[in-house]
Amino acid sequence: MELLKVHGSMNTFFLYEGDDREDFPQLTQRLASLDPDIDGLLTVNPSQRADAKMRVFNTDGSEASMCGNGLRCVARFVCERDGIDQAVIETMKADLAVQQEPEIDAGVNMYGVEISPVSFQLADLPMAFEAHTEWRQQALPFIDADIPFTAVAVPNPHLIGIVGKDLQKDPSHQEKWAAYFNGENPYFSDGVNLSYVTPLKEGIFVRTYERGVGFTDACGTAMTASALVSCLAGLVPFGDVSVYNPGGMVNCSIKSAGGEYQLKLSGNATYLGVYHFDANEQLELVKQTGEQSAYERFIEKISGATVELR
Repeated sequence: MELLKVHGSMNTFFLYEGDDREDFPQLTQRLASLDPDIDGLLTVNPSQRADAKMRVFNTDGSEASMCGNGLRCVARFVCERDGIDQAVIETMKADLAVQQEPEIDAGVNMYGVEISPVSFQLADLPMAFEAHTEWRQQALPFIDADIPFTAVAVPNPHLIGIVGKDLQKDPSHQEKWAAYFNGENPYFSDGVNLSYVTPLKEGIFVRTYERGVGFTDACGTAMTASALVSCLAGLVPFGDVSVYNPGGMVNCSIKSAGGEYQLKLSGNATYLGVYHFDANEQLELVKQTGEQSAYERFIEKISGATVELR
């Protein structure tokens, strides 16, 4: 089996192209045990209605309905494979438009992807809290009386809290509640991605505890949902939002029209290397791409934007 190791904002995956297989959950767990750097497995499969179909598996073997960072990498793979600069990718709940974009820095391949659908209905996460059908910009009193939380599905389930610098610098509070919500609890029967958002001078910073993974360098749908929530809360204006994360930075385009939201996530799609995985479960690096050095130069250039959180 040939695997391509990729990342979007250091959200790192193996990418596999081929037919659907029943053992993808077990395969992902085996790969994660051999390479602890990965956050999951992306599969590129034939589609009856789009240019390709993407599936996403977390390191615990669970399947996610979407992954914005992973979708950028799949977008690049499909566009380069087919010699095109835009495509449509089938995901679990929507067919999403993707396109190649100009390099953000020398050697850093960029792709923009649609994030859809958007729902604030608690039933779509699902989330159960008293008799509420939505939860927007309100404290959850059993967590903290001063943190406004918003629940939103895009379509992955997200609970997003706006916090100060202290809670961003020390993730123990976030980890405590994320671990609780992704275990046995009365609120989220399927778990939830928990993000803490802090405004910066230019944009926002987002840290995410991802369902089925734990803390990640970045989560694409979480960054996009956090940008939407930040616009609705008045932290940043609608339009292009710079979203910083432990793995780098992306741009989220947030548009509102008639109560409907159009969301796009733009960021790097970096290839790290080609690997072989054989029948004896040996994982071997065949070729490195050299693209990571260009990405690291880009990260160094933007590092000053988050210095206030260190």
